[in-house]
Amino acid sequence: MPGKVLIFSAPSGSGKSTIVNHLLGLHPEMEFSVSATSRPPRGEEQDGVEYLFYTADVFRALVADDKFVEYEEVYADRFYGTLKSEVNRIWSKGHVIVFDVDVKGGVSLKKYFGDAALSVFIQAPSVEELRRRLVARGTDSPEAIGQRVAKASEEMAYAPRFDTILVNDDLATALKEAETLVDNFLK
Repeated sequence: MPGKVLIFSAPSGSGKSTIVNHLLGLHPEMEFSVSATSRPPRGEEQDGVEYLFYTADVFRALVADDKFVEYEEVYADRFYGTLKSEVNRIWSKGHVIVFDVDVKGGVSLKKYFGDAALSVFIQAPSVEELRRRLVARGTDSPEAIGQRVAKASEEMAYAPRFDTILVNDDLATALKEAETLVDNFLK
């Protein structure tokens, strides 16, 4: 493997993106891997920044062409995946790859990259807190929030398959713990 990999996974609303963005701000040698998805952009999301947005049909064609390291159909016609070209792009610069992916993708990436990867499962203190955070975020319909909360229980069962579990009960504490985990892994 050409370099190191950091994998962050969590149920929606656990604070994963907040923690990942904090770490990226501290480490110029780390670069975010932009995942591909077949879902439409939310809010101010831009193609190529938060995600590479494709239709479900285009995503399926990329799968058929073996363009992914890993991918999952998380919901019906809602695909998420990691393009091989994205991995190669980041490693060609000598950077550490940072993944912000769903739990199944996180498990698949850890299996693929092995000891070159640190996988971190970020967990909210409770499912009720997840629901509160998703509602406060204001980007999803009540139906979508219900789907995400129902999925969270299933996703939490994956936590033991990660190298470490980081509970995001207090954001400042979680950020410090994430910094320590990453610093130790990159040494």
